[in-house]
Amino acid sequence: MEIQISNPSSAKKPTPLSHKPKTEIEFAVIRFAGDSGDGMQLVGDQFTSTSAIAGDYFATLPDYPSEIRAPAGTVFGVSGFQVCVSGQEVFTPGDQFDVLMAMNPAALKVNFQNVRPGGIIVINEDSFIQKTLDKAGYKESPLTTGELSQFQVIRAPMTTLTQKALEGLPLGTKEADRCKNFFALGIIYWLFNRDFSYTEKWVEKKFKTKPDILSANLRTLRAGWDYAESSDLLKTTFRFKKSTQVPVPGVYRSVTGNQAAALGLMAAAQRAGLRLYLGSYPITPATDIMHELAKSRDFATVFQAEDEIAAIGAAIGASFGGALAATTTSGPGFSLKSEFMNLAVMVELPLVIVDVQRAGPSTGIPTKTEQSDLLQAVWGRHGESPMVVMASATPKDCFDTLVEASRIAIEHMTPVIVLSEGHLGNGSEVWRVPELNELPEIKAKYHTDPLSYKPYARNPETLARLWAIPGNPGTEHRLGGLEKEDGSGTISTAALNHEKMTKIRADKVAKVASEIPPMTVYGHPQAELLVLGWGGTAGVIKQAVRNLSGSGVKVACAHLRFLNPFPNDLPELLRKYKTVLIPELNSGQLWYRIRGDFLIETVKMSKVQGQPFRADEIESKIRSLLGV
Repeated sequence: MEIQISNPSSAKKPTPLSHKPKTEIEFAVIRFAGDSGDGMQLVGDQFTSTSAIAGDYFATLPDYPSEIRAPAGTVFGVSGFQVCVSGQEVFTPGDQFDVLMAMNPAALKVNFQNVRPGGIIVINEDSFIQKTLDKAGYKESPLTTGELSQFQVIRAPMTTLTQKALEGLPLGTKEADRCKNFFALGIIYWLFNRDFSYTEKWVEKKFKTKPDILSANLRTLRAGWDYAESSDLLKTTFRFKKSTQVPVPGVYRSVTGNQAAALGLMAAAQRAGLRLYLGSYPITPATDIMHELAKSRDFATVFQAEDEIAAIGAAIGASFGGALAATTTSGPGFSLKSEFMNLAVMVELPLVIVDVQRAGPSTGIPTKTEQSDLLQAVWGRHGESPMVVMASATPKDCFDTLVEASRIAIEHMTPVIVLSEGHLGNGSEVWRVPELNELPEIKAKYHTDPLSYKPYARNPETLARLWAIPGNPGTEHRLGGLEKEDGSGTISTAALNHEKMTKIRADKVAKVASEIPPMTVYGHPQAELLVLGWGGTAGVIKQAVRNLSGSGVKVACAHLRFLNPFPNDLPELLRKYKTVLIPELNSGQLWYRIRGDFLIETVKMSKVQGQPFRADEIESKIRSLLGV
């Protein structure tokens, strides 16, 4: 939903102003961490939305525990929400944390090593008792051993102060303790001079039928602010230096990658004048695309199937019926869909397949991110089964990628795979909402002459067959998985025809390359090293190159949206550089393809830890390759 600013009700006190000194900063990386039931995702989202209202830029990284309900207080159950906020454009959720909010010992243990020296750690002191220390694996309390001596540690008795703030309300101890996340949020709002009227409005709407819970959260939020203002441990607050660049006029909102993907599919359907149909099955981390589309029944038909195979089968049926059809999934479901993907290739119907990648194989680590489905997307089907493969680069880029994928699917009558990633789907950033007429035109081409009708008659330029919608007299036809005769579309087992049709299907995908824009390069024009990325590595690569360029290192980067076919100018670009580095969240799948397709030697940089790259990791690799 769009973030709207309106005046707070007269019944509420205005957000107070701190009297402590204010320090202007370029950016800050904040990490909220606690048990999965501590509401860290909620307060992180509230802080992000409030930052958007303040006109700041941000990039987020929600980090969910892998177990559905790990034992409370253990390192396996720690849930985190990381956000980088700045008055300038940001490309990543950040590397080291400037502020860590740790609600228990386990949250501290998992995260403190990523706090920059001198950074702030705000701790719920009440949770540091022997029972929770034992669960987190601490022999002694880190508050007394000196291991936190390099940080500014704020020991706040949040549980006690929350209960005190809620005295007089008819709440049990458990209900009161659940409000301590708002106490923590109040401290962070104070620290960064944030107006919390947006959060107050959110609480009023969320709990309007539960007045005691509503009052409790509002009280606790303000109590956290009051504690920070009165505490001698916090000497200064921070505010972000604003950008001098004037943003493009328009409506701006916070958007996650999954929300952007849903909006992109709806926008493409509107631009093509078609009904959107989603056949899908719930799977982490892709389910939110289906949830988002289910809210928009005026624009989309959403079918939650009984399994992944039925979901894509229904989508192909909807495409046969004339809809813009899509199916969404993650790795395990992507594997299950492969047979029906082959059917989509054979019948040559438009279909958009969104794979929000997660750590595999098998069930793997469902809540963690990876880029390990690339080779499956390109080659993971039996027979010669070529498909267009694209990848989104950032959360907001999921919108543009889905619009372009839908255009290609419709105009080239072909299935298109879009690879997203868990940290893109769940992550968010500021996005300018485009007007519909700003998007590219999408033109479906239909059979209109029954006298010349042939199901597999083709456009000579694109090799796309024309779309014949059932119910039009004279264009009745039947499609299936058996090989087609060129032109007529009847079943054919002829050897030479099969070879011809195989080549036509491959050439049709290859011809998409003529519509791919030339590669663009960011960085030093005389660089000898190029960093080549794809998918969600875009932000960290660009940040690393920007950081190094600022210190005089000659380095450049380029990014791929199309992974099959590749841009026509890609091999020429790569051969201009002495060294090409390819960072990937897999074991080197793009590296393998570049080497195999172009016989160009590149440097592999792999990370398979369920976490995205940090910019400083890529900076370090570049420095080692250049010897600087």
